[in-house]
Amino acid sequence: MIARAEFFRTRDDEPQDDHIVFFWDVSWEDYERVLEMRGDKSAPRITYLEGTVQIMSPSRDHEAIKSLIGRLVEVYCLDRDIDFMPFGNWTIGEKKVRRAAEPDECYVFGAEKKDLPDLAIEVEWTRGGIDKLEVYRKLGVSEVWRWRKGRITVHVLRGETYEDAERSVLLPDLDLALLATFVDRTTVNQAVRDFRAALAARE
Repeated sequence: MIARAEFFRTRDDEPQDDHIVFFWDVSWEDYERVLEMRGDKSAPRITYLEGTVQIMSPSRDHEAIKSLIGRLVEVYCLDRDIDFMPFGNWTIGEKKVRRAAEPDECYVFGAEKKDLPDLAIEVEWTRGGIDKLEVYRKLGVSEVWRWRKGRITVHVLRGETYEDAERSVLLPDLDLALLATFVDRTTVNQAVRDFRAALAARE
């Protein structure tokens, strides 16, 4: 695990693993046609920002990391009886602000039906793509977590800008630095088992 954690911290994240293609001067109607052509698949993931379309086919490592983060969040919520609903790669967008995105993972907390996720999680395995914070900002997603090189950073929407935060506002008692240390495990079972043991040791 130590070797894999070190690999996360030091790997070159220049575009090579995730396959990313850009198109410019794309109308909202053309963006919607691209969605129709892809259909109900979870990949490639499509982001739209003011006429620019990014189409990304995530790598296996990208998908593994986002799934591990999601499962650990879900285990934390289940163990603490926090109501939540996962929505995976929910396509969220709004024509009037010319923005749309599909998070790696996203969640709504509580039982209320909502038009947007409360939390979007993004894995930055390959840098150089559209800044999704700028997409989520105008859409009004209240909190975004970004994983990059073994660390999770928290961005909380205050007014019309995201502010970096030490902890999640939605899950304030969750130690994200601790959670991130278990993303290097090779199976979900191992990650969940070790995460639960670490949480129990702190109680």
